[in-house]
Amino acid sequence: MTTLIYATGNPAKLDWMKRELSPLDIRLLGLKDISFTPPEVDESGNDPLENAKIKALAYYKAIHTQTELKFPVFSCDSGLYIKGAPDYMQPGVHVRNVNGKRLDDGEMIEYYANIARQMGGKVFAGYRNGICLVVSEGEVYEYMGGDIASREFILTDRPHQKRVEGFPLDSLSVETASGKYYFDLDDDRIKDDYAEGGFAEFFRRSLGKR
Repeated sequence: MTTLIYATGNPAKLDWMKRELSPLDIRLLGLKDISFTPPEVDESGNDPLENAKIKALAYYKAIHTQTELKFPVFSCDSGLYIKGAPDYMQPGVHVRNVNGKRLDDGEMIEYYANIARQMGGKVFAGYRNGICLVVSEGEVYEYMGGDIASREFILTDRPHQKRVEGFPLDSLSVETASGKYYFDLDDDRIKDDYAEGGFAEFFRRSLGKR
């Protein structure tokens, strides 16, 4: 079994990735499973892939310097893109950071619901995702393709009552085909609307090259 460290402290993201990689013989550790001092990371990239690489390299160095763990480290980053929104309203990689402030989950729901309200009550949007795996300082794999992006969905101005910590915009997300909130769909439908095995395929390709 291959052990990888996912450079996230978000338990919801860790659980989601574990499900995505369940077909593979991979054990995932998150940052909360490790005792070390996290580095300060300047996620100043222009797109999700640049930020994923910056973060993966920084955490690889910190973990391998401070601990006895010598596992590969990877990071993911996402950018939200709203169809028809002007440039100044596009979140891109700064989904949580607005006007110099880092929004908490509740503030994010309020902010993006307001954007949808300004654009008629609902807008079409999608996530582009980047991933970077650092096996060693000289062996780095990165990818940002359509098979790890979300399909287009609707952001609505009427939040669902359900909340999942770490995924606040799920409360505003509606499937385009059915018009239902993702929270009200069964698990298979939710899986079909997001990355279709793209993350697992990335690791098959990358780890198969070792």
